[in-house]
Amino acid sequence: MAAAVKSTPNPNDQEVLAHERTYKTFNIILRWCMTLLAAVISFTTLWFATGAGFVWGAIVGLIILFLGYNFLVKHEEHQPLDVWTEGR
Repeated sequence: MAAAVKSTPNPNDQEVLAHERTYKTFNIILRWCMTLLAAVISFTTLWFATGAGFVWGAIVGLIILFLGYNFLVKHEEHQPLDVWTEGR
């Protein structure tokens, strides 16, 4: 039985760098979509399905948008591009 060989990716490989950039961009877009979807669903639910109305729905939607940006999007934007960095 062959022993498993542990290989580390070359950090200077252009394909790896392009993949890392694409992955990071996709991850940020996905986090924006999650945040916007949560805000829009909350806004429309409060506006149409409850007695809260448009104003309270907009306030809650903006709060969710602000919290989603701070906890999801901003966190990922400040991460290092290298996904193999310790502590990521």
